[in-house]
Amino acid sequence: MISSLVANLGTIAAKYQRKRLLQTLTHQQQQNPPTPSPNPFGITSRPSSESPAGSNPSFVNGVATKDLHIDPLSSLSIRIFLPDTVVSAGSGICPRYGGYLPPSGKQRRLLRKLPVVLQFHGGGFVSGSNESAENDLFCRRVAKAWDSLVVAVGYRLAPESKYPAAYEDGVKVLNWFVKQSNLGVYGGLGVQSGNFDSFGVSMVEPWLAAHGDPSRCVLLGVSSGANIANYVAEKAVEEGNLLNPVKIVAQVLMYPFFMGTTVPSHCEVNYTTSYFYSKSMYKMAWKLFLPEVGAFDDLDHHPAANPLVPGKHPPLKHMPPTLTIIAEHDFMRERAIAYSEELRRVNVDAPLLEYKNVGHEFATLGWLLQTPQAQACAEDIGIWVKKYISVRGNELSY
Repeated sequence: MISSLVANLGTIAAKYQRKRLLQTLTHQQQQNPPTPSPNPFGITSRPSSESPAGSNPSFVNGVATKDLHIDPLSSLSIRIFLPDTVVSAGSGICPRYGGYLPPSGKQRRLLRKLPVVLQFHGGGFVSGSNESAENDLFCRRVAKAWDSLVVAVGYRLAPESKYPAAYEDGVKVLNWFVKQSNLGVYGGLGVQSGNFDSFGVSMVEPWLAAHGDPSRCVLLGVSSGANIANYVAEKAVEEGNLLNPVKIVAQVLMYPFFMGTTVPSHCEVNYTTSYFYSKSMYKMAWKLFLPEVGAFDDLDHHPAANPLVPGKHPPLKHMPPTLTIIAEHDFMRERAIAYSEELRRVNVDAPLLEYKNVGHEFATLGWLLQTPQAQACAEDIGIWVKKYISVRGNELSY
């Protein structure tokens, strides 16, 4: 009871901080309307509102991290999280000075392959970062709990980069992972492979090439990141075998940022002014994200807001297994429930986990990450995900 009260108080405090940011961005946009040709480079974080966590390629508290800028034409970046299970005592492989570097040659046979999780942070499309302290802590928890290599995506934020920039960035990271997987399979590792880009730097990312298993890829999205993850899953379905050897085996949508305007849900009526996202905040975020304010008038038919728009997405029966996480006091929960129900209707493995007495982003927001609910949520997700990422004889099978 006390932990639930603390979680709700923390959610309310975060609500007003997010509301001030949305109001500031809205005011700035009104004062300085976007030019016809905005700078496509964009930004991936707001230093004024985010507390960054530095990366460290050496193993600290069980996880090593590194940052990569993967698109020279934009600010798109990633942070890789690698658990230290890849250098267990039995492998005979030790980290090197200056950070972990996988060995080459005969020792490659000893390298352990891990599932790869592509993670998209939350923030209403306008805030958050893959390098923020809270996202760093969350991804570390996932890397250790799921024994997986996590790739946290730093997509471009609105209003500097409006729809569909964030979606394009999600697909770019997926395609980059496909390229990396092919280079790792056919090009060997590191500088020894002879694969170089125009700057003379090896194009093969050694951690992914050494330890990433592209046949066990999971999409993990938080709030607006869940919206992006679902879009990436749709594109993966459309691409099919063109993504080989990458295979999306499952996705996890944590309190997805879906929206409608014509018929408000029960929650949208009852939670108009309370909890983390109020109706007014929701509208501000979507108006900052969409390129034309008029597009907000009918979000039920906008493919960015409604994953059930008929004819604008691949058939739901082809979507990957999808676990949806919802919170009892979330303004958006019923939209997520409707999507999950439609997936189950076409026989997709799409369970729904609801957590009581908590609000939106209860398991991923700031110090709420330390609450029992957040820790239980990560463990619950891990139990389900391991059905799709386990290797018989090597890891537990659920």
